[in-house]
Amino acid sequence: MEKQATSTQQVLISTFFQQYPTEAALTLETFSTDKILDYLSNMPEGSARKVFARLIPDLIAELITRMSNELFISIFSKLNTHLAARLLSRQDKTEVQTKLALLPELQATEIREFLSYKPDSAGYLMETTVTAFHAAHTVEEVLIRIRKHKDRTITSIFVIDEDGQLLGQVPLPLLISADHNEILKDLMQEATSVNTMSSKEEVLLILEKERMLQIPVVDINNILLGIIRNNILIDVTKQEVTEDLQAMFGAGREEQALSKVSFAVRKRLPWLQVNLATAFLASMVVGFFEETIAQITILAIFLPVVAGQSGNTGSQALGVTIRGLALREISISQWFQVARKELMVGFINGVAVAITTGVIVYFWSASFGIAIVIVISMVLSMTIAGISGAVIPLALKAVGQDPATSSSIILTTVTDICGFLSFLGLATALSSVLGIF
Repeated sequence: MEKQATSTQQVLISTFFQQYPTEAALTLETFSTDKILDYLSNMPEGSARKVFARLIPDLIAELITRMSNELFISIFSKLNTHLAARLLSRQDKTEVQTKLALLPELQATEIREFLSYKPDSAGYLMETTVTAFHAAHTVEEVLIRIRKHKDRTITSIFVIDEDGQLLGQVPLPLLISADHNEILKDLMQEATSVNTMSSKEEVLLILEKERMLQIPVVDINNILLGIIRNNILIDVTKQEVTEDLQAMFGAGREEQALSKVSFAVRKRLPWLQVNLATAFLASMVVGFFEETIAQITILAIFLPVVAGQSGNTGSQALGVTIRGLALREISISQWFQVARKELMVGFINGVAVAITTGVIVYFWSASFGIAIVIVISMVLSMTIAGISGAVIPLALKAVGQDPATSSSIILTTVTDICGFLSFLGLATALSSVLGIF
């Protein structure tokens, strides 16, 4: 009689799990981990898969770690590849590889592909340990689970449906102040999310626009896969800015302070050769005015002054523009506003520096003509340098190139040529008028 009752009870449990997997999952979540594993092991494979997939993500991650190889194979061997990848995404890489070794090679390969993301994507930056619950969970059940995990970084609870699709979010302050019997469905608010393939620039724009501390990451089917926290994105942006700084000076992005000599040489030497070529180009410009320099030798003394000031002006504009691009303060479409601003800054600074330079040159050379030439050339070259420092990185970005890598070399060439050309060209053109010779 007792055996018959036990058999009947088992049939009822199996029927309940098979016909009502969502309700069964909610019931199992109140049990201990060992008891849940016991139930999953004793029910039909099909029912076990349905119920297991509907458990909350935190619990699934814990169960995967503790379940036997036999149970893992029975559940995962016939799971949809995308679903299997999502359920495994919370495990560390070593655990994932260990588990995938238990599955057929084709299925394991497909899961690995789903779990890999490009370094610049939201999927690569996300944390998979996102706290998510179903809409039917009560406030009390959620709070119990949160206290158990003792995660002090939680600011919102994300709500998903039985398929794992993101429905909304419940801010932690609202959750704490709500009645313990209320369900998440009645408390949730709209949640802004990003796709796993979104770039970090897109994520940063959304975080800044919405003033969010964290943002959920979903796949093409709106399945919640993880979360990106504001501080992680800031750290990544800081790293990118420092790499840009290295690239601006011709050092490789990957080079560290204690990198091997051979590695540093390999990364730097090509850019030094390119810089040498551009330096000869600037020297050719000076060569065109060899006769003028031979007649007015004092011009050679002031050449570095003009080139140096225009170079510094361009570098200032370049640094501000690249920083703006890196932090998404500006976009390519705003090139005119940025160029206009740097033109005005370059012109005003050029006039101020040119007046000081003109006075010094007048007393140095005792030539009013040379003083006038250097004043005009300095205003021209610094204005052009300011525009160039703004436009060059924006133009490179527009054609899909990294502005940090080659902007500096191009800018140096432009400022040198413009500085030499304006100074020596004006000296040649105005020599008879101003009585320089």
